[in-house]
Amino acid sequence: MKLQCASLFEQSAYVGGSWVDNTSLPRMQVTNPSTHEIIGSVPQVTVQQVDEAVACANGAFRDWREWSSRERALVLREWARLVESHRDDLAIILCSEQGKPLHEARAEITQAANYLDWFSEEARRIYGDNIPAPRRSQRIRVLRQPIGVCAAMTAWTFPSSMVARRIGAALAAGCTVIHHPDPQTPFSALALCVLGESAGLPRGVLSVLTGDGDSIRSALASHAGVKKVSFTGSIEEGKRLMAVCSTTVKKVSLELGANCPFIVFDDADIELAVKGAVDARFRHSGQAAMCANRFLVHTDVFKDFVTRLVAKVSTLKVSDGMVEGAQIGPLIGDTAVTRLEHLVDKAVHEGATVAIGGSRLTVGSNFFRPTVLTGVRPEMSVCGDEVLGPVASVLQFKDEDEAVALANNTLTGLAAYFYTTDISRAFRVMEALECGVVGVNDSLVFNEVAPFGGIKESGIGREGAHSGVEEYLEPKYVCFGNL
Repeated sequence: MKLQCASLFEQSAYVGGSWVDNTSLPRMQVTNPSTHEIIGSVPQVTVQQVDEAVACANGAFRDWREWSSRERALVLREWARLVESHRDDLAIILCSEQGKPLHEARAEITQAANYLDWFSEEARRIYGDNIPAPRRSQRIRVLRQPIGVCAAMTAWTFPSSMVARRIGAALAAGCTVIHHPDPQTPFSALALCVLGESAGLPRGVLSVLTGDGDSIRSALASHAGVKKVSFTGSIEEGKRLMAVCSTTVKKVSLELGANCPFIVFDDADIELAVKGAVDARFRHSGQAAMCANRFLVHTDVFKDFVTRLVAKVSTLKVSDGMVEGAQIGPLIGDTAVTRLEHLVDKAVHEGATVAIGGSRLTVGSNFFRPTVLTGVRPEMSVCGDEVLGPVASVLQFKDEDEAVALANNTLTGLAAYFYTTDISRAFRVMEALECGVVGVNDSLVFNEVAPFGGIKESGIGREGAHSGVEEYLEPKYVCFGNL
């Protein structure tokens, strides 16, 4: 791995402001999903070190919360500047451990910087309320204060931007953070931590705990010194952590699974819809919760849409993410590829047709050919599960009511996309879809200025926008009487 700033590739945990190289547990190796090469290793922190990190974070919180909003904003803004100035190195680290194409990795690093910059501004917009009192002798104020020590648990899907989105909001609010990155992609988080330290984050305000996911998550979720847990991952693990948090009545934010629909109505601009479909399904190699899983296409335009979609998909370049021009990188590991093979094979056995792709690129590789399935039915597993891979399942519908019913027929509700030129329909469908995010005639809708999050079993809470900071604040009502 050739970096201009070699110190960004950090292989130590960061506990309470100190870099820790080794613990009593064996180190964990991290593998490049494209080449299967070991790119480095990190220590597994112990439960005792989790306790140490929480103690340091509580000590630091007493000071950090007293910093003025301007002082916190300056640190976050400098952190954002450093992230953007080291974009190329950070993208190489991200690509090496996660696999996504280099151009997408660069875009993610820029997005991480955007989140930090945004929350540096939001730090100065944490307002209270002055409420007219019911009695002449009273005055009512509402303060918004930081909740305390927060545990942030992030996934391998976006190992940089997700970290910045979550940590930036908490720090802007005046909280301190203990971060646990996914064991498969720890180096992006550690590199951001290196830059955060350089930007002026005080000792103990941020810890990055590497190692086994289950033990660290459980220790943080059950710790009385942690006041909030935010988690991205599977629905099952989110429910488990929510139950653990209930023992100490912690505030929780959850970003869990998704099964996002993409609807193409008969009046849609088909060329625009096909472009949106490729972006919605195949960016990040399909490994993102907000990627569209189910493509619901009106019967009258189904054939035209599928023909154009297959033609576009056939041009996608599958390659190691470090190769310039790569558009589809590897899946995160062999388990993910095997699961995708099973979903596609089962769909075909049940009557679906592979219009293109449908298999692993080569035996033993983590690459899966970009795939389009037709003849898919709603009850098939490939429509009911979060796919997390470059597979587009295309279904037909006859009218608007059927399309909305199919779209909403899922336990989750993160995002939905639809294409139409009818403004009245746009408003009807937008309001009828059961999800937290809707894209109308566009699928590239995620950014730092808008709230991101789902409903139903997709999770609890919002990130980004002013909502992101509010998740880390507690309102305090104060009544002055007998004035």
